[in-house]
Amino acid sequence: MPRIAKVFIALTQFLGKAAPTHALLLTEWNSIMASAPANNLPVFYNDLLPLNSVDHTAYRSRTVETAPFLTKQHAVPLTVDEFVAAQRFVPIIFSAGDEAVPLALMGLNEGVNTFLDDEGKLRGPAYVPAYVRRYPWMLAKLRPDSDELSLCFDPTSEAVGEFDEGQPLFDDGKPSELTQGVLKFCEDFEQAAARTSQFMKDLKDLDLLMDGEVAIQVPGNDQPFVYRGFRMVNEEKLRDMRGDQLRKISQNGMLPLIHAHLFSLQLIREVFESQVAQGKGPISVPQAPQPAEA
Repeated sequence: MPRIAKVFIALTQFLGKAAPTHALLLTEWNSIMASAPANNLPVFYNDLLPLNSVDHTAYRSRTVETAPFLTKQHAVPLTVDEFVAAQRFVPIIFSAGDEAVPLALMGLNEGVNTFLDDEGKLRGPAYVPAYVRRYPWMLAKLRPDSDELSLCFDPTSEAVGEFDEGQPLFDDGKPSELTQGVLKFCEDFEQAAARTSQFMKDLKDLDLLMDGEVAIQVPGNDQPFVYRGFRMVNEEKLRDMRGDQLRKISQNGMLPLIHAHLFSLQLIREVFESQVAQGKGPISVPQAPQPAEA
C-alpha cells in the first residue's frame, strides 16, 4: 500500500447567516484548506476513526442506494477538477467571506436539496461532487502537532462496518484492493483541493470576484425573488483584463474554469423551478417596514 502523503486536506464547516433578501440563499462556509485534527469534523461527518487492520480486520464496505446525510444540504464543496463535468448539471458559485470556496448549489434555501428525494435518492441525472462520493472516508491528522495524514472513516455510516455483504477492507491483514482504491481517491481529492485553493487565491489576487445577486421574476408576483449571499466572477472585469493577464489565465487553465462557472449560473433558474415544483419554496423573508412619509 502506498504511504499516505503529506497533502492538503479540505475540511468545510458552515455557519448560518441570514441575508436581508427575499430568500436565504447560502450559509457562510469556512474552508480549512490544510490538514486538520480529526476532532474538527467537516460537514456530513459525525465521527472519525483511523482505519487499522487490528480493530477493523472484519470490516466491509457495501453499496448504499441513498444518501440521507445529503438531503438537507443545499450547497456542497466542489473542486476545480470537477467544474467541466458539473457545469451541465448544477450551478457553480463561490461562498461569501474572505476564504471563498467553490460550491455546487443544490437548492436555493437552507435545508433544501432539489436533486434528492426525502429518502436521499437522486431524482434524476445529476453530478455528485467528489466531496460527497468521498464520504464516509477522508484523510485526516490524528494529532494537531503532526503533518501525517491517516485514512479515516465515519463509523456511523451505513456503508462501512461488520456486514455479511460487501467487499472486505483487508485481505490477510493487508489493505484490500478496495481499500487501496479508497486511499487513492482520497489522495487525489486532497491534490484537487490544493489546486482549488490556488485557483481561489488567483481569483482573489486578480480581484475578479464580486458579490452575486440573482433576481427571478415569477408570473403573478409584483416583486422578484432576489437571492444573495454568494460570490461570482465579475464578467465586466474579466472582459477588461489586460492582454498579458488574459493570456496568462488562458495558458494556466483558469479561463476555461471561469467560463464553466459563468455558464453554470443559468441553471439557478432551473433549481428555483425544481424547488417550486417540489413544494419547497421559494421561502420569503419579511422585508423591513418602510418609514412613514412625513
